[in-house]
Amino acid sequence: MIKRSTDHNMDPPQSMNWHSLTHAEVRQALHAEMDGLTDAEVKQRIVRYGPNRLTPPKRRGTLLRLLMQFHNILLYVMLGAAVITAFLGHWVDTGVLLVAVVINVVIGFIQEGKAEAALDAIRAMLSPHATVIRNGSRREIEAAELVPGDIVALASGDRVPADLRLISVKELRVEEAALTGESLPSEKSTETVSADAPLGDRYGMAYSGTLVVYGQAIGMVVATGGTTELGKINQMLTGIQSLSTPLLRQIDRFGRVLALAIIGMSAATFVLGTLWRDHTPAEMFMMVVALAASAIPEGLPAIMTVTLALGVQRMARRNAIIRHLPAVETLGSVTVICSDKTGTLTRNEMTVQRILCAGHVFDVGGTGYVPLGDFSIDGRIIDPDHYTALSMAIRSGVLCNDARLREEDGMWRVEGDPTEGALLVAGGKAGFSQHAGDTAWHRIDSIPFESQHRFMATHHRDGDGESWIFVKGAPERILDMCSSQLNHTGEHPLDVDYWRRMATDTAAQGLRLLALACKRAAPVDGQLAFSDVEGGYMLLALVGIIDPPREEAIHAVSECHHAGIRVKMITGDHAETARAIGAQLAIGVGKPTITGAEIAMMDDAVLRRVAMEVDVFARASPEHKLRLVQALQDDGQVVAMTGDGVNDAPALKCADVGVAMGMKGTEAAKEAADMVLADDNFATIATAVREGRAVYDNLKKFILFMLPTNGGEAMVVIVAILFELTLPLTPAQVLWINMVTSSTLGLALAFEPAEHGIMSRRPRPPGEALLSGFFVWRVLMVSVLMMTGALGLFLWELSDGTSVNTARTMAVNAVVVAEMFYLVNSRYILAPVTNWEGVTGNRYVLLAIAACLPLQIAYTHAPVMQGIFDSTSLSPLEWGRVLGAGLLVFCGAELEKFVIRRTRLASHLVSA
Repeated sequence: MIKRSTDHNMDPPQSMNWHSLTHAEVRQALHAEMDGLTDAEVKQRIVRYGPNRLTPPKRRGTLLRLLMQFHNILLYVMLGAAVITAFLGHWVDTGVLLVAVVINVVIGFIQEGKAEAALDAIRAMLSPHATVIRNGSRREIEAAELVPGDIVALASGDRVPADLRLISVKELRVEEAALTGESLPSEKSTETVSADAPLGDRYGMAYSGTLVVYGQAIGMVVATGGTTELGKINQMLTGIQSLSTPLLRQIDRFGRVLALAIIGMSAATFVLGTLWRDHTPAEMFMMVVALAASAIPEGLPAIMTVTLALGVQRMARRNAIIRHLPAVETLGSVTVICSDKTGTLTRNEMTVQRILCAGHVFDVGGTGYVPLGDFSIDGRIIDPDHYTALSMAIRSGVLCNDARLREEDGMWRVEGDPTEGALLVAGGKAGFSQHAGDTAWHRIDSIPFESQHRFMATHHRDGDGESWIFVKGAPERILDMCSSQLNHTGEHPLDVDYWRRMATDTAAQGLRLLALACKRAAPVDGQLAFSDVEGGYMLLALVGIIDPPREEAIHAVSECHHAGIRVKMITGDHAETARAIGAQLAIGVGKPTITGAEIAMMDDAVLRRVAMEVDVFARASPEHKLRLVQALQDDGQVVAMTGDGVNDAPALKCADVGVAMGMKGTEAAKEAADMVLADDNFATIATAVREGRAVYDNLKKFILFMLPTNGGEAMVVIVAILFELTLPLTPAQVLWINMVTSSTLGLALAFEPAEHGIMSRRPRPPGEALLSGFFVWRVLMVSVLMMTGALGLFLWELSDGTSVNTARTMAVNAVVVAEMFYLVNSRYILAPVTNWEGVTGNRYVLLAIAACLPLQIAYTHAPVMQGIFDSTSLSPLEWGRVLGAGLLVFCGAELEKFVIRRTRLASHLVSA
């Protein structure tokens, strides 16, 4: 017997590869025995290792979190605008701006609190209780009291309370999808595996937070709290800093540049006006304040929020639930999508795709659990009843089966093992249902599947009273039980080499294999026993089963490729299965498949190169997924990551856009994600990317609308000061223009539908500046057109002897009408709007213009407004001239679009 030890200097449990050690080695390393620890040993170890719970991370206090929400350039701009409008006595504007600031702060505060809930969701997965053996007796304790060396008993329905090295197992199956991504429960044993075996292949281990779905076991605790696999994931989550989105980074840079430009313009205007043109400092100060107020894009945060919120609503109608508002736009800039396989790219419904009989290979049509599909040979549809071996194999798969196939409300679902469900669906396609099996082929007895025997057997009696024994299981096990095979001419001696070759070729294509066999015989003692299944069977078929890709996912992957987005599959499944599914989805075709073990051997530089070159990654652990996402981001990619398990949570949080599954996803995954797919469908991601691109387009359109309008107003005043002209606009009139156009016109662009061909573009470069050279040109051009129209009209009227107030009224209206026309121009950045769709395609544009017109009419003709702004009524002829100034901007903008389109077309033809 190994001597117990109370040495506090023993090696920490987390330093061991427990899955590679024998039971004796584990007991020796932990100084423990099968009769359990003593109370004294437990006390010592609880001091050494701490309680079996995940340590909550250090968090900022509530007040600090709230104050940090104000640290945003957009909010600084809005607060600056609020101070200026308050100084000028425009209290309504001030109130609106402050409310917008408060709303943005509250939204950010709430979202940060939700992100922290991901860690809480992981801690909630720990089992609250555990059954242990201590001092030689069994007792139930709080799971937090477990220590390394404790002996824990597991039973069906238990959540594993700590990481355990299994010592004895009885038909134990553990649902580990949350950690490994495996779609089927893992069958456990007590055998050792190699030290570098991936987590999904460590059959002698049971991990904290996973669920026992069948059987019983005894295990020794080898890791608790933060040293468990679940704890390591929790630590990874704690160490990941949330990334800013491309849009927020762009807006931040844009805001800084714009703020400097506004300050510089205002200072230069003040100096020129006072020192060069001898305007009074008071007059120039008021004008500079008005100019600054007009130039500050106080409408941008509101428009951005509205645009993103509208995108959220549209995505929600398409089963994409956005949890973090800026993620809407980030989706539009995604360059790489890393997707889980099971249930996202595939249906998560095991399906028989191929049945291999002696002499024939049959393809099975149809996907999922709907029992509809054809049987074919080389594309030629056949009747299964005309092929004896096929018909008998289908019957065997249905009868030797414990699952149930049910239809409820038009939906087919399987109760029981998904692989057995696939056999039932294949039987339904051939017309042999479970119901027929229960009546004409009554089951008398059975031997359930056991991992050490690797087969299931059932005893039936047919309609003639003949006894049959059917078996199904692992091909190599069933081959050992068979002495003959059935083909279209009858029973023949078994050709072992043929079946092994077929099994190898089919497994290499990623299909899970089952062998089916039978013999016409009755149990020797009346009850089915292992002695009845030792030999003498006739092999019927090998069945190839796979979780097939979704049809819509195939189309969505193609659409993403067309849009210049790389799609990568990162799964915990086996490499052969991942490669086969990838080929059907056109992911990674002609490229190698990399496993998690290979990733672990790569340094960061090598992984960065491999991450871009390879598209299919298999047997990936949480650390591997996280490293892959970080490697892609280090290469400058904008990464969307999908996942459903706890193992996916670190990568989801690290990615630019984390996408969790809503139907089968864990709470930890959902809380770590920015978006949740209500239908667990990859096609929904492609739809969301399209919507994200439309959102970004609309934000660009708003900025291209806002800056020239503000620039036009500023240039009118600056030119007048430079050339010592009468000011065409007073400070109050500048603020009126700004208020009317910002509150009515610009908002309409948030409702702009996606342009045609939006998914034919390449993703925009992640580092692309919001103010590109083209943007600067467009802003300057339209600003000059607006200035020319308004200032030219003002000077023309003065030269005709019109009063200054009337000329100013016409200048104000010229600017506003020009903005109305330019709003229509702004619907498309380059496409023409000189058609019915261009004019009427967005009804909100027409509504915005309709709302703005009465305000301008009131400004011009209402006595109250005339008293406030010194405006005067205009004649129809004068209104006509105002309209002409607006048309100047419209025609100039459309002409510029035409020239750019022709230039780009000519350049494309030359390069082609």
